[in-house]
Amino acid sequence: MTRHVAVIGAGIVGVSTAIWLRRAGINVTVIDRGAPGTGTSHGNAGVLAACAMVPVTAPGLLAKAPKMLMDSDFPLFMRWRYLPKLLPWLRKYLAYANDADTRRIALGLTPIVGDAVQQHKSLCDDLGLGDWVSESDYCFAYANRAAFDAESYTWALRKEAGFVPTLIEGQDLRDYEPALGDDITCMAIMKHHGYIRSPGGYVQALAKAFEGMGGTILQAEVKDLDLSGGAVSAVHTTQGTVNCSEVVLATGVWSKPMMAKLGLNVPLEAERGYHIVFEDATGGPTRPTMVASGKFVATPMEQGVRCAGIVEFGGLDAGASKAPLAFLRRQAAKAFPNLKAKSEIEWLGHRPATTDSLPLIGQVGKTGVFTAFGHQHIGLTGGPKTGRLVAGLISGAQVNTDLAPYHPQRFS
Repeated sequence: MTRHVAVIGAGIVGVSTAIWLRRAGINVTVIDRGAPGTGTSHGNAGVLAACAMVPVTAPGLLAKAPKMLMDSDFPLFMRWRYLPKLLPWLRKYLAYANDADTRRIALGLTPIVGDAVQQHKSLCDDLGLGDWVSESDYCFAYANRAAFDAESYTWALRKEAGFVPTLIEGQDLRDYEPALGDDITCMAIMKHHGYIRSPGGYVQALAKAFEGMGGTILQAEVKDLDLSGGAVSAVHTTQGTVNCSEVVLATGVWSKPMMAKLGLNVPLEAERGYHIVFEDATGGPTRPTMVASGKFVATPMEQGVRCAGIVEFGGLDAGASKAPLAFLRRQAAKAFPNLKAKSEIEWLGHRPATTDSLPLIGQVGKTGVFTAFGHQHIGLTGGPKTGRLVAGLISGAQVNTDLAPYHPQRFS
């Protein structure tokens, strides 16, 4: 059979994989029930967060978690009816909140995100899409120096990975970012980062370029994989059967049912992420800014200022909750007191979170099924690198990254 890869998922990871496969001369069909770039890849903060290599499960999280959940001014929310279903995953997740595992996970995440701007440029520049990527500082805004020092463990791990911030306070801070409110008196600035001015538009532009390279996009729902010969030979969809020699699973949290067909129970949970776009806004930041008190990022985008972040556990089926959106509004108004907008857009999406905070990247046995999901908060940042790695595995190109931390069968 002619070499033909089916990539399931038209977000940043799937489309990146497809582009790199086409560059290797391989026929590719991307399959997704939605249009490219309309899922989680659309709704993120847009930051190319190269320094985001420290997991949430740092030491001490287990002791802090109950207080976090009960505090209405902390950016963690729970739909309590979902808790019994969440508990098995949550126990495993919290078990990684120790120094040894945190360091191991950080070492695993660094190769995926550490050169994010370069990887996005490598993906899109030759396609004439480099203008979508804006190189910039990435800022962390704190109430005071003590609040920054309280995160010394995380900053120490970042420093070990080569990410050292520049600290500014007082008038230097006001001159650098005059939009910030008086409650913020300390800022850590990370150089050599960037952001995407419209994440959804960016992925759509990449998808169109992929089609221009001879790739195919099929909007359909995947029903099943044909693994009757021990290796994948076809993908059955609502629009017919797609014969293939390999399959790439890049459907985020929706990859779990496909893995079950391979006999693997992946501990994957949906982190419900929210954003509000303040359209045609004034009084917002001039560059991506993480507001530490609210753990959300405010990013200047094409539409306006997008405030994104917040974690809610509640599964895939429930609608949006009011409390996380109200929290975002309070925090945004406090951090940027002069923020004004013509209108607002609310959004809810689902981040794919593994218990060990590492994505699944690699082939499942010798099935011809390759995994490219589980990126949690770093999907946009690490999508191009992940796609390049998976395409390299399929095409036989040299992969200069140790893929052991991301082994898709590590939970077996």
